[in-house]
Amino acid sequence: MRKESIKEFKTHSIQAEFCVVGGGMAGVCAALSAARNGIKTVLVQDRPVLGGNASSEVRMWVCGADGPDNKETGILEELMLKNFHENPMLEYAQWDHVLYGTCMEQENLTVMLNCSVMDVATKINKIQSVKAWHMTQQCYYDITAAFFADCSGDSVLKISGAKYRWGRESKEEYGEKFAQEVADDKTMGSSILIQLRETDLHVPFIAPSWAHSYTDETAPKRALNPQNGHNFWWLEFGGTKDTIAEADEIRDELLKTAYGVWEYIKNHPDGRAKNWEIDWIGSLPGKRENIRYVGDHTLIESEVMAEGKFDDMVAYGGWPMDNHHPQGVKFEGDPTDFNHSPSPYGIPYRSLYSCNIDNLFFAGRNISASHMAMSSTRVMATCSLMGHAIGHAASIAIKQNLSPRGVYENAIPQLQQLLMEKDCYLPWHTRKIPELSLKAELTASCDDASILHDGTERDTTNKRYGFLDLDPDSEEGRKRNNGVKKIDHGWWGDVGDWVAYTWEEPQTIKKFRLVLDSDLFMDKRMLCKYPKGRQPKQMPAMLLRDFDIEIVDESGVWTKVFEVRDNAKRFIELFTVKKEVRACKLKVIRTWGDQKAHVFAFDVSENEE
Repeated sequence: MRKESIKEFKTHSIQAEFCVVGGGMAGVCAALSAARNGIKTVLVQDRPVLGGNASSEVRMWVCGADGPDNKETGILEELMLKNFHENPMLEYAQWDHVLYGTCMEQENLTVMLNCSVMDVATKINKIQSVKAWHMTQQCYYDITAAFFADCSGDSVLKISGAKYRWGRESKEEYGEKFAQEVADDKTMGSSILIQLRETDLHVPFIAPSWAHSYTDETAPKRALNPQNGHNFWWLEFGGTKDTIAEADEIRDELLKTAYGVWEYIKNHPDGRAKNWEIDWIGSLPGKRENIRYVGDHTLIESEVMAEGKFDDMVAYGGWPMDNHHPQGVKFEGDPTDFNHSPSPYGIPYRSLYSCNIDNLFFAGRNISASHMAMSSTRVMATCSLMGHAIGHAASIAIKQNLSPRGVYENAIPQLQQLLMEKDCYLPWHTRKIPELSLKAELTASCDDASILHDGTERDTTNKRYGFLDLDPDSEEGRKRNNGVKKIDHGWWGDVGDWVAYTWEEPQTIKKFRLVLDSDLFMDKRMLCKYPKGRQPKQMPAMLLRDFDIEIVDESGVWTKVFEVRDNAKRFIELFTVKKEVRACKLKVIRTWGDQKAHVFAFDVSENEE
């Protein structure tokens, strides 16, 4: 038996290049994108699970830009597809572990759960390190890094001295017509969510004695019918309080309200919820707003409404300006004002790093934006894009010895191209096609393949539509593909079909890159309730499931270099070093259900980046 006596908790030290604080969707995407660029990254999360408001602890679905043509891709779409593949019944506990497993398997990424940042060491306008308490290990961690990102939502790194704002601006400050007349310190509130399960048995619900009690006269003026498919997002409170300092008081009031509301609905004489039971009720409120950092640019309402066509656009939004009333469920009027914004609109890089702390990035609901602009940018799919962007920005900063501001001054085109290379759509931008692909003859066993060079790599409606491209029948068209003939977007291939590149001289290939059709029109969000008879979710039918990549060298013999089976990704990079290549081929073996596979991009590169 071991006997010990201690007077203080141990402190461990970690050295990283990039430290991401906050493991919600923005933080997960930031950490993964940096690590995949070879950056030694630490992700610090104060909860036992990743996902933040999307996790099993809160259970808010991931929303983003309005409209069928604006679905977010990149790492977020990868995670959504992985969830369909590994968790087809969309159970929240498994969704947590889809996020966890993706991060734990990632090279260059260390994940620290149950770890709360409690102090920040700052010197000459730079964060040197953060100190965190690890709840389950009962020890401290000192984490030193070159760059930090605050994706915590509550913006714990504000104690670095970073400038920030709290509350709502007046109409006058930024000329925002949807803002209130007088500035104040109110915010949007927090919500407790409820999930229901349909049953064959009616069991009356007994609320705890401490819950509120409601009648037809006193019940909140909200959607009180469980058939509507909502997740009770309107169980909101706290916008007139401090959503950080008074978080426990807000939670207590929300739980009293949630249990009282469900008792009223479940036991109502009209039987509206007779066959529905509580499957889960939250204990952790999901927050919408508290502080917003100040960056080199503050995104405002008029810029959102003008489509945000910034030169330094690195992400996009498109959710309405969804401005919840600070009183939440206590307010008898509409719980939120929807002011529709253009979809998409651009989000500038300058809103994603601090104006006065020289190595601090941020992504999520705490970016540099006015209250009105933030009421749109705060939704999680948009936050994921911003996280993906700052992860790439951090990798550029580290590799080129730049500050976040230095990336803006010297490397925005590079950052934008890197994002598009990694399947992050940027409205009004086109990815540069690798020269190795452009100088090859592109042929296919069926249909026309020249669309694979258009540089947009999206067809979110999955409809084949006219697109300007070079006449593939011309001599130049067989080589370069960048001109004038209308053809369909994307290449469709039956099982056994192929698309190939051929060169006049031997080439060296280091990377194969594919963008596949993952049916961006398909709703991949988690469920808000569990009806009887629900079926497992199916993978997108036109997604390429099995495929081979072959090359031919000077000998003229085709050789298989990659055999991919049970693919569940839209975006795929395959790295190799193959010299003296005369031709290469992508061959369709199997889809996830359709007769034809749909491919948006297939190109090859002599560079690994």
